[in-house]
Amino acid sequence: MKKITVTLDNPNGIIEDMTSEEVSELETLKANNEAEKTQKDAEEQAKANLKASAKAKLIAGEALTEDEANTIVL
Repeated sequence: MKKITVTLDNPNGIIEDMTSEEVSELETLKANNEAEKTQKDAEEQAKANLKASAKAKLIAGEALTEDEANTIVL
């Protein structure tokens, strides 16, 4: 992999090869970002499902769970 290093002496940048440590760090960051995105998507989906469940129970006149009630209040 390549990287561009920009300095005051070289404002247009210098193209350099990345070290194995830099490549490893970049891959770790990518994996962590993907895991965070997946977790966030799952949390958003769970919240949407909880709201839908609360709405369906309200329409049917059924009792809500505490979590369902909290989604309506918040």
